[in-house]
Amino acid sequence: MHSYLSRLEEVAKADLEGLLVAEKSYGDSWKKRGGVGAYMMLVRKFDRIELQTKDHGWDVFEAAAEDQRAEGIIDDIRDLRRYLLLVEAHLLATGVVHPKHRDNDSCHIDTRL
Repeated sequence: MHSYLSRLEEVAKADLEGLLVAEKSYGDSWKKRGGVGAYMMLVRKFDRIELQTKDHGWDVFEAAAEDQRAEGIIDDIRDLRRYLLLVEAHLLATGVVHPKHRDNDSCHIDTRL
């Protein structure tokens, strides 16, 4: 198993903890403006990641290695991932997406990279 795969549980737990803390401060403000607002929130985070990687030939690993600040690119990566979790959880909770779709073989992580 790749070493990064052994860190997935740690990442997922930190995301859950971070989301629960943020929920106390921000509530569901991320979806206040509906699906378009949620989409724009996601795009804004990706735009920030894009901007930070541009000078590194779009190499997110290189950009992260150079920017070791807690509020640097890793913060935007974490925020984007957590916002994606919120969107999926909302889709599941509202019945837009059925939980069985999560186990679909077409949705897999390619670990060959």
